[in-house]
Amino acid sequence: MKSWTDYIHILTALLVITNPIGALPVFITLTRDQALAARKKTARITATAVAIVLVVSMFLGEPLLRFFGIGLPSFRVGGGILIMMMAIAMLRGHPGETRHTPEERIDADDKDSSAVVPLAIPILAGPGAISTTIVYAHQAGTGWDIAFLLFAALLVAGSVWAVLSLAETIANRLGRYGISVATRVMGLILAAVAVEFIAGGLIQLFPSLG
Repeated sequence: MKSWTDYIHILTALLVITNPIGALPVFITLTRDQALAARKKTARITATAVAIVLVVSMFLGEPLLRFFGIGLPSFRVGGGILIMMMAIAMLRGHPGETRHTPEERIDADDKDSSAVVPLAIPILAGPGAISTTIVYAHQAGTGWDIAFLLFAALLVAGSVWAVLSLAETIANRLGRYGISVATRVMGLILAAVAVEFIAGGLIQLFPSLG
């Protein structure tokens, strides 16, 4: 990672994968009985949890992979396949299919607080975001790269807080159709990120492909 183009690419990928706009319908449903102050608190807790998950993944993800004997090239291919599945679900207008199960959503409806589960994990900072963060952290070669990744994680968490705090306003402005269009555009970008992950992993596994 040496240029601002690379940095912008990383930030875009993380924003698209977390996709706070796509989480709006779930957030509104899970907080429908909360007062405005309680909703804002839920949004704040969710954003904080997202930041913690991304930062922890950044520093501990690769050591955990080594502990389990998993090579990063294999992880890139596996993560790319998962991200591609998320992208296809987003293009079909069903982004939640690969993020959480119906049972998890039903369980969340019975809880007083759903800020951490399932909103932060796995809807926003799910396997796709975690695997992306681990791969980019491995590619970081300088202190500036690490600093930018930290900045990107915090910026993504900040965007989650901003979007969820204004959930009703944004949902009313965009409407169901607007959210659907935004989700599909993000899905297309995410598919390109997935292809890059899979291609890079395959080249590392099979150098002759390069």
